[in-house]
Amino acid sequence: MALPLRMPYRPMESLPVDSIPVGPEWAYEPKWDGFRCLAFRDGKQIDLQSKAGKPLTRYFPELVAMLHALKADRFVLDGEIVVPSRGGFSFDALLQRLHPAASRIQRLASETPALLIVFDLLVNARGERLTHFALPERRKELKHFLSANGLGVKQLRLSPTTTRLASARAWLRRVGSGLDGVVAKRRDLPYLSGERAGMQKIKNYRSADCVVGGFRYNEGKDLVGSLLLGLYDDAGLLHHVGFSSTIARKDKPTLTKRLETYVKAPGFTGNAPGGRSRWSTERSGKWYPLKPKFVVEVCYDHFSGERFRHGTRLVRWRPDKAPRQCNLDQLLQKQANLLALLS
Repeated sequence: MALPLRMPYRPMESLPVDSIPVGPEWAYEPKWDGFRCLAFRDGKQIDLQSKAGKPLTRYFPELVAMLHALKADRFVLDGEIVVPSRGGFSFDALLQRLHPAASRIQRLASETPALLIVFDLLVNARGERLTHFALPERRKELKHFLSANGLGVKQLRLSPTTTRLASARAWLRRVGSGLDGVVAKRRDLPYLSGERAGMQKIKNYRSADCVVGGFRYNEGKDLVGSLLLGLYDDAGLLHHVGFSSTIARKDKPTLTKRLETYVKAPGFTGNAPGGRSRWSTERSGKWYPLKPKFVVEVCYDHFSGERFRHGTRLVRWRPDKAPRQCNLDQLLQKQANLLALLS
């Protein structure tokens, strides 16, 4: 490519913080739950690059076709690839794209086409590098680019931005299916490739009450290592939704003896924990079902595909709550249509 930016190019990164920064120097955007992507076009050549510098082009042929159809034949866009699902976006559908079979990729591209949500323009349609401009100037160029090239293109959307703290807090409260938090960007800085000084990310950690449907031992030890968490559906089936391994060391001996007293199949009557993987041993891959007696409150960052994306943090035991009160409904809240946020 003859563009002023060469692949792999390191995108601007964000620093995790606990609260939204305040001040006139900050602008706020939703943090989308997808794949970060730099989209390069130079004439007929189009390349999609991941945050880590890896090629994504072959996995999203529908986005390549969309970028080919734009009037501009030279540009570099910074954005997020997402797959729409039930008013939100599905990270699980994205993961299915990372598959070696071209036929499957083509089928998924047709059945669940992806969108590219853009929030920055690094090279404009004239082939000019914009990374030395501050954020407001780059945003102005991005809007001009989209009005000239992207109007009516459903698979190319503009991510909203605001300087209003109240709007950023409202986005943070809507974290759920496809929205992962809020990003704060310095309005007075250029695009800092590979650096975190000009951008911060804030996630909304929430809690949920779950049934302990099973447990695993620590590797090589006879002490509990992780609690397997479950939630009931409307049919009364207990589904495995995740785990928590943040058990205080001093509590493990007593807790292990207590749990072993209540070992009883099946534990989970709906979706059950997976078995061994290539990373597990016979010991670590085995789990033990429990009578649905114990309820715990856990802290989590994201829930999608009817499970916790990451491990949860144990907050407290809830002897005051009945296991059958722990339903999926508490997490499957109705999501506002996230597409309505996009222009």
